[in-house]
This record gives sequence, structure tokens and C-alpha cells, in this order.
Amino acid sequence: MGKTTLARLIEGRWAGSTLHLDLESPADLAKLANPELLLSRYESHLVVIDEVQQRPDLFPVLRVLIDQDRRPGRFLILGSASPDLKRQASESLAGRIVYHELEPLTLEEVGARGDLEMSHRLWLRGGYPEGYLAASDSVSAQWRENFIQTHLERDMPVLGIRVPATALRRFWTMVAHCQGQVWNASRIAESMGIDHKTARRYLDILCDTYMLRQLPPWHGNVKKRLVKSPKVYLRCTGLLHTLLNIPDWYALAGHPILGASWEGFCIEQIAATIPSNWGLSFYRTAAGAEMDLVIHPTAMKPPIAVEIKASSDARLTKGNWIARDDLAPRATFVVYPGQDRYPIEETVEALPVGQLAAIAEAGA
Repeated sequence: MGKTTLARLIEGRWAGSTLHLDLESPADLAKLANPELLLSRYESHLVVIDEVQQRPDLFPVLRVLIDQDRRPGRFLILGSASPDLKRQASESLAGRIVYHELEPLTLEEVGARGDLEMSHRLWLRGGYPEGYLAASDSVSAQWRENFIQTHLERDMPVLGIRVPATALRRFWTMVAHCQGQVWNASRIAESMGIDHKTARRYLDILCDTYMLRQLPPWHGNVKKRLVKSPKVYLRCTGLLHTLLNIPDWYALAGHPILGASWEGFCIEQIAATIPSNWGLSFYRTAAGAEMDLVIHPTAMKPPIAVEIKASSDARLTKGNWIARDDLAPRATFVVYPGQDRYPIEETVEALPVGQLAAIAEAGA
């Protein structure tokens, strides 16, 4: 569900009265001509402020009101993330705010844990509710295209990001072609005719707005020659497929991006399943040892190793076995698009994508 829908559900279950202000509504914006005067009249209410990025100047006012009335949970603030907005919130509301990132839809949320057809639908269309729930793949693809245009042409300027939409769209598409690859700023910069610092800035913008994920390399074994750059993934595979003009399942099944797309999809599903304070990285050495995902529940305990396969063949490669020996994990899982969970070797299991909760259980 979207953040506004979730807020409405919270309002419906709230024991007391509520006030909902949508800052994309001119009427609600007008009510906030004197925000301190208005909000001070609703001391006993849950106050929901939606699309707060429209009025970042509200944060100092909220700090004053929070300090005057120390009741927790009085304000529920919703908005699209940007570096400047998060900085302003952290500076004004330090010690007074808790952040919750609303992840895209998960397999469990759509009821697809044991249903391969629904899993494929979520993988193809991505985790935005409107895209996933669309009447057809073509309608979903059109919604995702509109989302990309809106994000570039409207949301970015509102968030204070001044980058030409066409340039950022081209960069985003180039990163899509590099899904799951180690980040190489010089190569992308050369292809776009920009310098590597500009490429780095574009990457940071898309990461800060939750469009991309940088997966850092694991650096625990100093005796190995390890890859030092992060791997980059589009966090929503639906947007990945739109940027690469992949309209349906049949086109995806025959596309070279299939394996990297599945890898990114599984990483996001795993990230949404495990506790948010667990670390995520990948392992790769110059000699060819590799593991797609290394999960660190705590710094003091062995990690969990995860290899991701896009086929029903859940076997580990020679490089995976070497990586497992290097990492000495407490458990190793091979996540694949099947339905049966079974042991491959002691502490190594084939794990269907619908049973990812087992990874969190292994780290508990």
C-alpha cells in the first residue's frame, strides 16, 4: 500500500480525533498560513501531514509544538525523501523523530509466498501498488512510465534537485543496463559525455530518492584481493523493465537482463524481510570467489551467505564454494524460483523465494 493509504488505516484505528492535512491540496495549504496557531488548536489530535516536502519550513514549528507537549506520536509526517528534506528534519527534530521507510510490496503482502504466477507478476510489474494491481501488463507498463516521468519532471524539482530530466532519465536507463554489476563511474560518464563526479552525483540522487540501491562489498578478509566498488541495482524491477522496454513476462524470459533482474528482485525481498539494522553486502575476490549477498545480523557473529539463481538448478558453483569457505557463514541459502526447500549440504539449503522468512530465522 502507499503511504497515504497506510496513514488512513492508522487514522481509522486511532482511539481519539485526527486531523489530516494534504499539502498538495490548496485548501489544506491555505489552512497553514499560520501553522503554529492552527496546530496548537489540535493538541489532543493525531495530526497527519501528508507531502511535507511541500513545506519543509514546518519542521521548526513542529519542534516547538512537540517540546510544549511531550506526548509521543502526536504527529505523523509523510513525504518523499530527499537529502535536503532529511537533513532539515534531522536538524530541527533531532531526538524527536523516528523514521520508517515504506518498502514496496512484498511476496507475503500480496499473498504470493507459494504462488509462482503471483511471484512472477510482482517481479515483472514491481512493488508499487498501482503498477502491481493494474488490470493488465500493458496498463501496468503505462503507469510505470508515467511514474518515471512524474518523478523526474515534478518530484525532483519539488525536492530541490536541479538536474535536467532528460539527462537523469538517460543516466537511469544506462544504470538499468548495468543492473547487478559493479559500479564503474568512468565507463558510464564516458558514455554520457560527462565527468565521473557528475555521474557520481546522479547516482547519489537516485539512491537518496530510493530508486537505486548500492550494495557495498564485504571487506572482512584482508588477506584476499577483494572487489572494492559497490554493485548497483534498481530497487523496483518494474521500473527496471520499463526503462529497458520489457513489456511482459515473455519478453523478460528471453532478455539478457533476466538473471540480474531476478537477483535485484530477491535482494529487495530479502531486505524487506530481515530486520532493518542487519547489514547487507556482496563478496567477490579477484580470483573469482563470489557470493551474491552476505547478511550481517551482528558484527560479533558469523554472517549468512545467500546465492541467488534464476533457474530451478539450485547448485552452487566452484566460486560460490570458495566464497563460502572464506566467509565461514552460519548458514548458506540458494534462493531460486521453485517451491521446494531442501538441503544441498550441511548448513547449505535450497530456498524457494516464497520462504525468505527462513533467512531472518537463521540470523535470530
